[in-house]
Amino acid sequence: MSAIGVKLVLPKSRHVLPGFRLSLGFTIFYLTSLVLIPLLALVLRPFELGLDGMWNAISTPRVLASLRLSFGTALAAALIDSVFGFIIAWVLVRYRFPGRALLDAVIDLPFALPTAVAGIALSTLYAPTGWIGSILIEYGIKVAYTPWGVLVAMVFISLPFTVRTVQPVLAEVGHDIEEAAATLGATRLQTIARVVMPMMLPAILTGAAMAFARAAGEYGSIIFIAGNIPAVSEIAPLLIVIKLEQYDYAGASAIGVVMLTASFIMLLALNGLQSWAAKHR
Repeated sequence: MSAIGVKLVLPKSRHVLPGFRLSLGFTIFYLTSLVLIPLLALVLRPFELGLDGMWNAISTPRVLASLRLSFGTALAAALIDSVFGFIIAWVLVRYRFPGRALLDAVIDLPFALPTAVAGIALSTLYAPTGWIGSILIEYGIKVAYTPWGVLVAMVFISLPFTVRTVQPVLAEVGHDIEEAAATLGATRLQTIARVVMPMMLPAILTGAAMAFARAAGEYGSIIFIAGNIPAVSEIAPLLIVIKLEQYDYAGASAIGVVMLTASFIMLLALNGLQSWAAKHR
């Protein structure tokens, strides 16, 4: 009886994503046309002024003051949102109480609310005659039309980023790790500081980076409560709009390049810190 040879034909290796080359080409084209080309145009436009003209456009006291206010306040808002965002996410994940679903939906309100409406609402509340401002003014605290108003607006619009970044990671942690730490004799504070926080640190840093980027570029909700006083409460995005209204496109682009560079460096540093925290947790 003759042996019958059986030839096994193995399927060819396939990419995880069907049509990988087409999908990759579309992705590169999409990112290039919508992200890289506009950014390249932004970077090249200030060179119309020459190096001296670019330096003069970004080194005036008014511009420097607006950049300090925008980035300094955005960093402070990101730090504040990181703390309170973690607390809010903890409450929403760990506890069940009446109105929890409503509170969870309210967190996303700054996403859906037009920024101009948010600015008007905040300025109405924190003005010297507003509900909250009238109470604070009795203690000598003025929020609206000061740099404090800028901070309040930035904290408001960037809070959802920290909550929504931390919340799903905290839900995945569960109670098992905390219960295991408790059985080994760890106190509640030790469990949070040595077990939960190291696991949550990358997510907290990610939320902080997103909150910082959102706050630094915010415009609509800030101009109504800031007062827009040059060198006092004037943010960099407003100064860019002013230069555009004056048809100084190169000067506006120069400020935009500075904001782009500073934001990129800050995000790069936060991402590096996030990677370090992920490796050492």
